Amino acid sequence: MREWIVTNGLGSYASLTHSGETTSKFHGLLVASLEPPTKRWMFVSNVIDRIQSKEQVISLKDQKCKFQFDYFPSLLYQFDGVYLKKTFFMEYGKNTSIIKYTISTNKPLVLSHIPIINSRHFYDMTSPGSASFSQNVIEHGVSVNLENCQKTLKILLKNSCYLPDGFWEEFFYKKDKERYDSWRDHNFHIGEFQVPLKQSAEYYLMFTIENEPWDDPSHIYNREMQRKERLLTQAMLPRACNELVLSADNFVVRKGSGRSIVAGYHWFSDWGRDTLIALPGITLVTKRFDDAKQILESYGKYCRKGLIPNVFGERDSQPMYNTVDASLWYVDRVYQYLKYTNDMQCVEALWPTLQSIIDHYKNGTDFGIHMDSDFLISHGEGLTWMDVKIGNSYITPRSKKAVEIQALWYNALRIMSTLATFLDKENQYSGLAENVKESFRQQYIHPYDVIDTKDLSMRPNQIFLVSLDFPMIEKQMQRWIVGEVQKSLVTLFGLRSLSPQDSRYKGTYLGNHHRDYAYHNGTVWPWLLGPFIKAYIKVHDHDAAQRRYAFHTFLQPMLDVYGESWDGSLYEIFDGDPPFSPQGCITQAWSVAEVLRTWVEDIDNITPHYESLLLHEIGV
Repeated sequence: MREWIVTNGLGSYASLTHSGETTSKFHGLLVASLEPPTKRWMFVSNVIDRIQSKEQVISLKDQKCKFQFDYFPSLLYQFDGVYLKKTFFMEYGKNTSIIKYTISTNKPLVLSHIPIINSRHFYDMTSPGSASFSQNVIEHGVSVNLENCQKTLKILLKNSCYLPDGFWEEFFYKKDKERYDSWRDHNFHIGEFQVPLKQSAEYYLMFTIENEPWDDPSHIYNREMQRKERLLTQAMLPRACNELVLSADNFVVRKGSGRSIVAGYHWFSDWGRDTLIALPGITLVTKRFDDAKQILESYGKYCRKGLIPNVFGERDSQPMYNTVDASLWYVDRVYQYLKYTNDMQCVEALWPTLQSIIDHYKNGTDFGIHMDSDFLISHGEGLTWMDVKIGNSYITPRSKKAVEIQALWYNALRIMSTLATFLDKENQYSGLAENVKESFRQQYIHPYDVIDTKDLSMRPNQIFLVSLDFPMIEKQMQRWIVGEVQKSLVTLFGLRSLSPQDSRYKGTYLGNHHRDYAYHNGTVWPWLLGPFIKAYIKVHDHDAAQRRYAFHTFLQPMLDVYGESWDGSLYEIFDGDPPFSPQGCITQAWSVAEVLRTWVEDIDNITPHYESLLLHEIGV
């Protein structure tokens, strides 16, 4: 069952299935981030809608509906001469969710709306009595005091009659049960709003934990519509990209006084690696340059011992630094930002952070990360993007010298050499980069996934030897890698994480421990389409016919599957075996970002404004 989501720039969201059901504990109409973008709290699970005419009472949950996306997700119902449309949106920067009801009728009706509420962290389950809901009738609605989170929920509906009630109902979340996650919950029926109608009408049901005063919801709707239109105007991209541009907006969130990127909805917080991989597609091709700058500045402030945080905890918001690639991606993303903005002042301010990263990688830092005597980067296990751990064991440890880490290391040194030239800094990086390249070429005599262990696993990681701006292998080897990856790993929805010919390959993401084994051992990742398409087009010299071929072969089939009602969301992962069932998060930042980026930069050849200038200055 497909799902929709709307967000508010804080990490909060509203999300249900396309049929309006609640099939997961993460579903809700108001899931608010109490410490943006983390500490997400479930306040409103769903609302029961009923329509009473002279002849009958009809519950919308028993009626078929059609999903529609036009700036906002909507559910459309049509029966017995009644047309009803429910449109869902949030107020940007506020923990407020709103449903817009549009009703067309030629007979008198009474519409009833019964909010189903809760008060829990969105990871947890509720039992009767574990939360209390004391309510007070206020103008236009009801105020509910939630002691366990020290918040007050207001439910507002103008020109309605509110009938207080109060009882618990047990809920079963079938999607969570399938995921072997907790799936038995209890939600609370707070009361009923009744709206008598004699003719067609339009009105708004509001859920908020914000303090007064509240704006007219119709004004909020219009502002949010205008904000989305401005995002599209600002991006200045082909109309076909509009859904992806709007989807990208879901991930940009406030973090303290700065900005970050939520890795995926529903359950991920902001991850350093994910944020930096997603940054070009989310903020640069969409021309959200100030957001990009704030993200780079924010993560730079968190840099410790040359390490950019891997993840911020959902419950405590504390940074954890167990990653070897996030810092190297950071160097690359500063360079990508420069190609789009020519903002040397920002790069100058970030230079100490960039220096710190390189120095600590050379001299050694936490988690066994250091430059070895052969100039390559060695590191502990479980520090690459393939980092699943069961108990005390990593499923894909990839320790010592993972291939993409060496690609990122060389790329970072070349970037530092370039930036040193522009900023008139001492260039300590050019010679080291040449040493890295020479050492790598001597050792990379076969397509190893991990260099020093001579791991020949056919995985997508080698594609970064081609896709990054500064590759260190010859063109012939680049072409061979692209061809092998295309033959073994490319699917309808992205790249497999392991070749089906490998004995460790898991073609389905099912079960408890089985899915953890499958996560990086066969599961398909849409975000990898970005570096793959970039690499494919590079080895074909950016030929126009090959760019068209790449679109029709690698992107369009996936977009066609999503169909006309697509809202721009792209799943985190898919099964490795046909029919490639979607799994994981319903929308993932780097999935959306890399599909959008490669479509714009690589396929449509809309390159960063200052890229040619920078390359000319350094003689490339």
